[in-house]
Amino acid sequence: MQQTQMPVEPDATLDITADVCPMTFVRTRLALDRLPSGATLLVRLQGEEPLRNVPRSAESLGHRVVHSEIEAAGATRLWITKG
Repeated sequence: MQQTQMPVEPDATLDITADVCPMTFVRTRLALDRLPSGATLLVRLQGEEPLRNVPRSAESLGHRVVHSEIEAAGATRLWITKG
């Protein structure tokens, strides 16, 4: 997972902190599918498995994780730009 730029204002936001794999990426992919190329999706997720799988799966489909950060409560926020 790369952090190539500072976060930008997302075009859409998705909270999957209550979901478990594989639904974490299914919901992420559906949200990305609704966006135009170049748009940015902010995804909030929780746990080690989603943190490994969501970025890897997104990048394997041609999208790019442009930034990630951990919130004080422990959730992670990922900015994914649609390829």
